[in-house]
Amino acid sequence: MFAIVQAAGWPIWPLLLASVISVALIIERLFTLRRRKIVPPGLLQQAVNEFRRGADNSTLLDALDRHSPLGRVLAAGLRNVDNSREVMKESIEEAGAAVTHELSRYLTTLGTIASISPLMGLFGTVIGMIEIFASQAPGTGSPQQLAHGISIALYNTGFGIFIAIPSMIFWRHFRALVDGFVVEMEQQAIRLVEVMHGDRK
Repeated sequence: MFAIVQAAGWPIWPLLLASVISVALIIERLFTLRRRKIVPPGLLQQAVNEFRRGADNSTLLDALDRHSPLGRVLAAGLRNVDNSREVMKESIEEAGAAVTHELSRYLTTLGTIASISPLMGLFGTVIGMIEIFASQAPGTGSPQQLAHGISIALYNTGFGIFIAIPSMIFWRHFRALVDGFVVEMEQQAIRLVEVMHGDRK
């Protein structure tokens, strides 16, 4: 591995840094964006039942707020249950916007890495080509310099593409996952409003 890094020259170091960041973000998002952690099953019904018992709703809402992203959205609605449907919906929308922003954390960085990695590889290719042409100046031709320039060009191009492909795949996967969670939370929030205002049982 170290021999490859040496052959690729100094342009490989930004690519290596990008690959480390990409892997770290993918692992973090895989751990964070789990369905049971974001939209736990049965949470809506459990929250409504506990709230209607009315023992200590402030404690219930605080616990619900800390429970999960869906819990934060439901807690925002239940805090305004005595107000009109419009006020309740507005509070849910505000909480939902904050939750959506939190779920999308780091995805911009991952998408940026997926986009710029081929360009960083191309930059390494240009550096390699410069070295190749420099080695072919009259009276200074050197097979070693030619081989080194070709190594820089090919290794950087290949490594840039190698980083970009999984980064793009996971970026699109996480974006679709977040969109699905947001739709599911919206549906449950609408159901909460209808249940608490007597439109549903």
